[in-house]
Amino acid sequence: MAPPAPLRLRIDTQALTDNWRWLARKSGAAACGAAIKADGYGLGARQVMAKLAEAGCRHFFVATWNEALALAPIPDGLTVSVLHGLMPDQMAFARSVAGARPVLCSAAQVALWRDAGGGACDVMVDTGMNRLGIDYREIAQLSWDDLHIATLLSHLACADEDHPLNEAQRVRFDAARAAIPADRYSLANSAGILLGEGYHHDLTRPGIALYGGLPAEGLRQVVVPQVRVLQRRRARAGDTVGYSATFQAPHDTELATLNVGYADGYLRGFSGRGVAIADGVELPVVGRVSMDLLIVDVSAAPDLREGDWVDIDYDLARAAQQSGLSPYELLTGLGRRYDRIWV
Repeated sequence: MAPPAPLRLRIDTQALTDNWRWLARKSGAAACGAAIKADGYGLGARQVMAKLAEAGCRHFFVATWNEALALAPIPDGLTVSVLHGLMPDQMAFARSVAGARPVLCSAAQVALWRDAGGGACDVMVDTGMNRLGIDYREIAQLSWDDLHIATLLSHLACADEDHPLNEAQRVRFDAARAAIPADRYSLANSAGILLGEGYHHDLTRPGIALYGGLPAEGLRQVVVPQVRVLQRRRARAGDTVGYSATFQAPHDTELATLNVGYADGYLRGFSGRGVAIADGVELPVVGRVSMDLLIVDVSAAPDLREGDWVDIDYDLARAAQQSGLSPYELLTGLGRRYDRIWV
């Protein structure tokens, strides 16, 4: 049995399920799904799926067939849509994972699925992002006969901004909805849910908001990184700290070396900007973040000792400002060396 890791993620089950229920209410009459790609935004896709299924979620979205296979066997009553489509060498997997469906993203993929015998699938229409999906201007050229489309999707490019493309995409998707028969229709991502009823259709697909990464009253942070103190030491006035000596102690300063670094997703953008917290006391990061280690000023925490645990301030809005990263990068970059502790 492996020893406990010296760094862990404290994951708040209640915050996760409360966030989903809040988003489900905001979705109105539409069902509310959940994006759990990138291993549940770094928290563990299988665990996230189980917690949200217990709360009532039935529709889940991953990026790749590897991610779908990692969730197998998919419990009865749940569906997993694979957003990155279908290649010929993935067909055997697509046909074998009960409960998983491809999101067909091109005319070639539609033909491939139809020629293989079809079955329930999803289809992505590109309404203005020019990333994945069948161009909305080309859907009239394709035949949709003998194709069971469970969900017709599109993806909003600017939902978190007041941007004219939002309305343009909604209008284009409504036209696609009129032209392509499907069991249900889905346009709104996390921020799209907050754009209002006209974007909800039959199914919404929140992602970052589930984990507390969308600034909205009613959503809570789900994860807090916690790390152990490896060493406490005193830097004398004039001593330099860390790689490239970017910090020089202005006076005698108490320091702690923590077991976390950029290999764990705590990237160099936090150098001189980030904060750890011990019993409510803020401990500023000093010097550069290194691969496995972080140095903080613990002068304000005289009782902190080697082996103690401290929180890393990972409020997603504040951490994004400190690091220059997006909340998506902050969450999905959390490494595999953390123990993931659900509470």
